[in-house]
Amino acid sequence: MNTGKFNFYNSTTEDDGSNLFDQIKECASVTATDGKHTIQCLTIIGEIEGHIVSSSQNKTTKYEHIIPQLVAIEESQDIQGLLIILNTVGGDVEAGLAIAELISGMNKPTVSLVLGGAHSIGIPLSVAAKKSFIVPSATMTVHPVRMTGLVLGVPQMLHHFQRIQDRIISFVTKNSQISKEKFSSLMMNVGEMVNDVGSILDGEKAVEYGLIDNIGGLSNAIDTLYQMIDEQDTQ
Repeated sequence: MNTGKFNFYNSTTEDDGSNLFDQIKECASVTATDGKHTIQCLTIIGEIEGHIVSSSQNKTTKYEHIIPQLVAIEESQDIQGLLIILNTVGGDVEAGLAIAELISGMNKPTVSLVLGGAHSIGIPLSVAAKKSFIVPSATMTVHPVRMTGLVLGVPQMLHHFQRIQDRIISFVTKNSQISKEKFSSLMMNVGEMVNDVGSILDGEKAVEYGLIDNIGGLSNAIDTLYQMIDEQDTQ
């Protein structure tokens, strides 16, 4: 990828507007420099694309784009915090977990905000930040692991599914306040979705169960991120 896409710093030239637009268009992220602190806003939208390229008709978040951006943000001396905005249907499990692990391992203050929805593998991405918010109208779908392509009807394949599912459960419960038992029960619920297994949580339920920290919008997420930056600066 062209390293020009990782120029997170806005200049003060007359080309600021076009440079900012190009940054948003190419990276789905932007550096906000006019507030109290310099923060990076990163969006995770549509389908999380992994090793297999999704249809050109689908909006996707490509993990090979997000991973180097996260490294650049963590290493930047100018960016003080990261705001992650999510509206995703889920997608590739391995790619989603890879991004989530990188976010959870960052030293810089991180805050996530769920808008619209954060379904399936979008849940680990939502809880990976140090603080998480969800708007009241957003939803989160918790369901067992689903696989596409060739699936063999053998015990080894079922064991493989269970191991992947255990990895997701372990990450989510480690990075949120929900218990393993509660998250597992939501995942295996057979009484809520027609012709499917799982649970759909609105914003208030997601907070009530401890999956997300707080109900709130953009200003709440930014205020919390600023507070976290201030606290880190005093340490």
